[in-house]
Amino acid sequence: MTTSKGTIGVFDSGVGGLSVLQHIRQALPHERLIYVADSGHVPYGDKSPAFIEARSLAIAHFLVEQGADAIVIACNTATAAAVTTLRSQFTLPVIGMEPAVKPAVAATRSGVVGVLATVGTLESARFAALLERYGEEVEIVTQSCPGLVEQVEQGDMSSARTHALIERYTAPLLERGADTLILGCTHYPFLAPTIRRVVGDDVALVDTGAAVARHLQHRVKAELPPRTGSEAVEQFFTSGDPAEAARIMSILWGREVAVSLLPREYL
Repeated sequence: MTTSKGTIGVFDSGVGGLSVLQHIRQALPHERLIYVADSGHVPYGDKSPAFIEARSLAIAHFLVEQGADAIVIACNTATAAAVTTLRSQFTLPVIGMEPAVKPAVAATRSGVVGVLATVGTLESARFAALLERYGEEVEIVTQSCPGLVEQVEQGDMSSARTHALIERYTAPLLERGADTLILGCTHYPFLAPTIRRVVGDDVALVDTGAAVARHLQHRVKAELPPRTGSEAVEQFFTSGDPAEAARIMSILWGREVAVSLLPREYL
């Protein structure tokens, strides 16, 4: 029987996908995890789909070269732009993200669900399909959030500016009666404590990190060779400034990490 030590590749436009990586580590405690923050090109939300697709392909090739036998696109915007292409070009499992509309629809009591996301996610065909599928059951109100990704990229989750941005973006949703908010960007779970302070305890916050990790766990077990009990290790790469990335990632990951610069051909 073939066995594998197992390597999962994960990438995002920046550091936000670490919120997903945390769930993956809990679900798959013995895997080698490789994380790429494309911080040299963050945010993806205002980039063209063609650009995001090209970056996603380049990073996926890098992850495969590093031994990844499964890839998680820990970014809603990159999933919308590139998941179909990646699945057509790689035979390994490619797991994407999408805003958690289905569980939010199930959770709402008022019948109004708010979505906080990037422009790229909200304008994507994948999100339009989600709205079409579930929009008849409840009212879904969307809000793009320019600037929030950048706050997380700076490690600023609770300053007056971050608080003011969150107030600005959640107010229209609350005014429409939303009692459930979808955190439609992997950066946003890191802002959840501040969002909670702004919106109060009666509003549910929903993200998809745990569900993605469970789905990955199932795919690994069903489709990949049995895993040997390899030592859990994480490796971190960035297309931006490694020193700055290490500073922010250490804060978000909860312990000090080293971050390497991507090879030149992947920048």
